[in-house]
Amino acid sequence: MGESMAGLKRTHYCNQVKENLIGSEVVVMGWAQKRRNLGSLIFIDLRDRSGLLQVVFDENDVDGEGFKKAETLRSEFVIAVRGAVRQRESVNPNMETGYVEVLAKELRILSEAETPPFAIEENSAVKEDLRLKYRYLDLRRPDLQRNIMLRHRVTQSVRRFLDGEGFLEIETPMLAKSTPEGARDYLVPSRVHQGSFYALPQSPQTFKQLLMVSGFDRYFQIVRCFRDEDLRADRQPEFTQIDMELSFVQVNDVIDVNERLLQRVFKEAINIDIPLPIPRLTYQEAMDRFGSDKPDIRFGLELVNISDIAKDSGFKVFTDAIENGGSVRGINAKGCGNFPRKQIDSLVEVGKTYGAKGIAWIAVNEDGTLKSSFTKFLSEETVQAILKAMDAENGDLLLFCADKNSVVYDALGNLRLEVAKRLGLTKKDEYSFVWVTEFPLLEWDEEEQRFVAKHHPFTSPMDEDIELLDTDPGKVRAKAYDICLNGVEIGGGSIRIYQRDIQEKMFAALGFSKEAAYENFGFLMNAFKYGVPPHGGLAYGLDRMVMLMAQEDSIRDVIAFPKVKDASCPMTEAPGTVTEKQLEELGLKIDIKK
Repeated sequence: MGESMAGLKRTHYCNQVKENLIGSEVVVMGWAQKRRNLGSLIFIDLRDRSGLLQVVFDENDVDGEGFKKAETLRSEFVIAVRGAVRQRESVNPNMETGYVEVLAKELRILSEAETPPFAIEENSAVKEDLRLKYRYLDLRRPDLQRNIMLRHRVTQSVRRFLDGEGFLEIETPMLAKSTPEGARDYLVPSRVHQGSFYALPQSPQTFKQLLMVSGFDRYFQIVRCFRDEDLRADRQPEFTQIDMELSFVQVNDVIDVNERLLQRVFKEAINIDIPLPIPRLTYQEAMDRFGSDKPDIRFGLELVNISDIAKDSGFKVFTDAIENGGSVRGINAKGCGNFPRKQIDSLVEVGKTYGAKGIAWIAVNEDGTLKSSFTKFLSEETVQAILKAMDAENGDLLLFCADKNSVVYDALGNLRLEVAKRLGLTKKDEYSFVWVTEFPLLEWDEEEQRFVAKHHPFTSPMDEDIELLDTDPGKVRAKAYDICLNGVEIGGGSIRIYQRDIQEKMFAALGFSKEAAYENFGFLMNAFKYGVPPHGGLAYGLDRMVMLMAQEDSIRDVIAFPKVKDASCPMTEAPGTVTEKQLEELGLKIDIKK
């Protein structure tokens, strides 16, 4: 049975007990991390969310039954200790409180604990499934607690900054109408309106635009969003956005306030200085130089277009790609020319996983001679022209892809990341931001044989491209922008369409009839009849941003209670079945198709 706390009040967290308190009496409470019994002395490492503190039980000092109770202490018992702070005899410089200890006068065991299924320690090697089943124990680990506390500091910093910039925090509904916005909606059946469903919002997009129509001019929300997608390491079925929308703004206004937000948050939360302005790349430049619309600019290895040389090379793989409207591009992996053949072959395989039929390569030996998969098909003059274009030096490895542009970008963009990984060119404590601007407004969906919105249907085209909506929709650029950090897109947004005629043009380009557009987005279209301010916004993936700040590899490590890959929760066993009565009330029958 646990003892009462009556008459005891905690005076300090563990890591507040420092040299300045020597000689004072303190009351500390927490979990017993480990116990060392030296006969007449028992040492306990006491743990709370702030850190560890050594507590000493001396059989001559502790009150009454205190020493006997100390002998019964085990890992994860919850205890309260009253005692005097004194200097430690053997200092532990690795502990924040390593110069002091508490000599116990009174001990109360508030709660006993069974032996946990894994040790509560940093960087646990325990399988994630087991850790997530006992997440409440996993969350006691100091590294995870630091992550959750960092997340708190980030959200508070965001709130303070945006409040200071005149933003209003306004909540939007969780039970909304299902609208076609890209991913699959989570549906919630209605009991009152049987046969009808709410959808959990994928984002507050339409609501925040309506708030601009309502005249609130600067809105933000730290908000849960839901997508019923197949999961990856950086995806969750529910995730958190820092969402904002502003009226009477253009692209530079949104970028300006967000650069200052990022600078403030990174300084306050992790003491990192971000120099402003953050560099900008157009979408096309990002693709041409880095093969990615979320480029990692911490290292070089940029793509080089050698199509001009390749088109007259007589090498069929190259010439066919160019004749079919594609290109030939390469990257120079500096200093990798001495890679063993096995490593080069494995890089070729990486390229193939991203759609390339093959990756051609030239290794320049230290003595200037060449090893290559294809130069035997080329004239000496062409080989020299390629080496010059690629800025090749002795010891370099050149990797080439010839295909349609989308495949070339994808294969080389990912090969570039793989080479950087093998060469150790990236550090997690280095933060390189870049804006990517002027995205295509639309992209062609092969499956549906129609254009779909690259961002969403309310994204404004660039003024000078509006007429292309009728003639060449694929060439229209958008007033859209993403903010990327170390090769991860952490936020994105756009200036929205506020003129009804352009919105109708956009719906037509997406293949919506006027009726279908009103059926799906009628409430927004109707609102736009009553005077709309020009507006735009941006939303950050909070989980991804904190993951990078915490230098973790998975967003699960910065979310208190995450789901696993099949969107289930090992701890609560959600999703679960419900009773027949519940289904009846909703007018539902379950018919599982095998």
